Amino acid sequence: MLTQGHPAIVRSIADAITTKDINLYYVVAPDAQIPLSDEHGFGLYFHDCRFLGGYEMSLAGVAPIVLASTAEKGHIALFQLTNPDLHVGQGTLIPKEELGLRWERVLDADQTRVRETISFQNFGHKAHHFSLTLGFRAGFEDIFNVRGLVRETRGKPEPPRWSGGKLHFVYHGADGFRRTTAIAFSPPPHASHDTTAEFRIRISPGDTKTFSVGIELTETCAKPGHNDPEEQPNGARQVGLANPRNGSEQRLEQHTNFISDSLLLNNIVDRSLRDLGILRSRLGREEYFAAGVPWFVALFGRDSLIVALEMLAFQPHIAAQTLRLLASYQGQCVDRWRDEQPGKILHELRVGELARAGDIPHARFYGSVDATPLFLLLLGRYVAWTADLALFRELRDTVDRALAWIAEASDMNGYVAYRSASRKGLVNQGWKDSGDAIVRANGSIAQPPIALVEVQGYVFAAKRAMADLFEREGEIDRAKQLRSEAKMLRSRFNHDFWSEDLGLFVLALEKGGRQVSVVSSNPGQALWTGIADEDKAQRSLARLMQDDMFGGWGVRTLSTTERRYNPVGYHLGTVWPHDNALLAAGCRQYGEDTAALRVFTAIAEAAMHFRHQRLPEAIAGFGREDFQVPVHYPVACHPQAWAAGAVPFLLTTCLGLQPEALARTLRIIRPRLPTFVSRIELHGLRVGGESVDLQFTKTADAVTAKVLRVSGDLAVHIEG
Repeated sequence: MLTQGHPAIVRSIADAITTKDINLYYVVAPDAQIPLSDEHGFGLYFHDCRFLGGYEMSLAGVAPIVLASTAEKGHIALFQLTNPDLHVGQGTLIPKEELGLRWERVLDADQTRVRETISFQNFGHKAHHFSLTLGFRAGFEDIFNVRGLVRETRGKPEPPRWSGGKLHFVYHGADGFRRTTAIAFSPPPHASHDTTAEFRIRISPGDTKTFSVGIELTETCAKPGHNDPEEQPNGARQVGLANPRNGSEQRLEQHTNFISDSLLLNNIVDRSLRDLGILRSRLGREEYFAAGVPWFVALFGRDSLIVALEMLAFQPHIAAQTLRLLASYQGQCVDRWRDEQPGKILHELRVGELARAGDIPHARFYGSVDATPLFLLLLGRYVAWTADLALFRELRDTVDRALAWIAEASDMNGYVAYRSASRKGLVNQGWKDSGDAIVRANGSIAQPPIALVEVQGYVFAAKRAMADLFEREGEIDRAKQLRSEAKMLRSRFNHDFWSEDLGLFVLALEKGGRQVSVVSSNPGQALWTGIADEDKAQRSLARLMQDDMFGGWGVRTLSTTERRYNPVGYHLGTVWPHDNALLAAGCRQYGEDTAALRVFTAIAEAAMHFRHQRLPEAIAGFGREDFQVPVHYPVACHPQAWAAGAVPFLLTTCLGLQPEALARTLRIIRPRLPTFVSRIELHGLRVGGESVDLQFTKTADAVTAKVLRVSGDLAVHIEG
């Protein structure tokens, strides 16, 4: 069953090296290996299938030692290894560290293959003879099998076989697809048996020996008239796009250019942009940000929308493609299996065996309560940055259907609530979607229908955003209606979701309208939308910044004082960078600039302790005073999209950038900088069809903003 919604039930992948090229990705241990044993998340994946689940190297029967590993370029991984002491027979010893081993992997999604080069160098003074063994395993597990969420596998594997010097694995899926992994070697191995290739190596002093390994994946359908997983329904517009890898460096140059006097911040922002380049994925001919490697390399309504929103100041074009793509999958009918309803925006799209065979509903799954208002909210903010009213007009039918779904999903008090209809869907359908995420103070699970606090904020902001666009199009009555609905929602919300005992908005309202009265991070996201009354917002933010919530690396998802707090519970005490970025925006919304900067600093300093300053999906909730470094959440995605977008969004927020592109105006309101940076410059920041270069400098008691250059008819107003 999938109702629990846990991220994975496998060994830790916290130190994994990940490479990705469009929809092909590789997750390996730091020594480049994939254990031949099962129950881990490492592997070579394509289309929600692990095509290679084991790949081990041994030198004279012993594993090499890793010295360094990197995947900085996204689609290329490089490993530097060496030998331990090798006993190679008749008392002969190859002393440790006499052999250098360079292992390079290059992913090519266009050909669905991996090219590997393995080079040995003899640093010693004697010739060395030893065996090199490469062992493989391919089980063709669906991603849901790998995560331990589904146990059944109905497909049929063929026995592995050697043919033409290649090792072949073949699998006939229950969905009618034939999947193969073919492994070629150059030069060919001296011996092969079962799933192992053996080479006998002789290398003179100072010499280098090089081997090549090619891994080619194929996926073909034996069923006529099948649906191509990369084609969209509903007449989606196709846009010709280059391979994201081929243009990755060019794209970095095309983004808003950022520079500061902080090496740490420069590195984090650069890492964020590169990670989002890695996470760019393609569906048909549209691109979007996949949610995260390895578990969520797929189109996700909520995740893809939020990261597109986070990146509006840097890459606004991805928002338009994401909106078009999700519009093409908008719900058309009532389908309980998929939790589909007319007008509802997609939650998750999977193309693996279990989804295609109908064992799980994720071939098109609609089990999220928040993707629909977030779709409207992103559209509104996209137009605010770009003045692209043409997109609003293009998606007008989608907008009308989404607003109609919100009305239909609202209870008698106007709150959008959820109750799963799908037998294998998700019990919880907000961003905290694990089965045990929405808990009462006594530790028991809240009962649906559940109206989450942040979702009401999303609906409030979405209606206001759409009202602005309808008014711009001359539909005054429709705009007035939406603003009136938003006003009434805000009034009821501040009464029904407020807890005087907590001094904070509650997590949710459950069955019967009862408050789920625990201290959680969710109200921070509601504050970002502006739904809260001023006094309640101030008290809520003060409560969220207390020590039981703010642990030094950010605000926890659940207070340490709550019965179900768990520092490594997926949504029960961990720290999520994107959650904190939205919470910091809530701080700024209500003038709590110091709290926002405190969150910014904590997230940036946490990033400093992760490989390449890459923020993971989540961080364990242990306090900073305990270990002085952030504790890895063991199965967190990395790279992960909305974590990568967190710091760029924090920058946009704390610099006070508020675009009004339709009015050809950029407002800069109360710009602030964290303590570890004194100067920031943004070059080529686009507002509508114009661009501006800005400089922000910290003085003794303030931050000054200066316009360095502006193109066209763009007014820049600096306030406070």
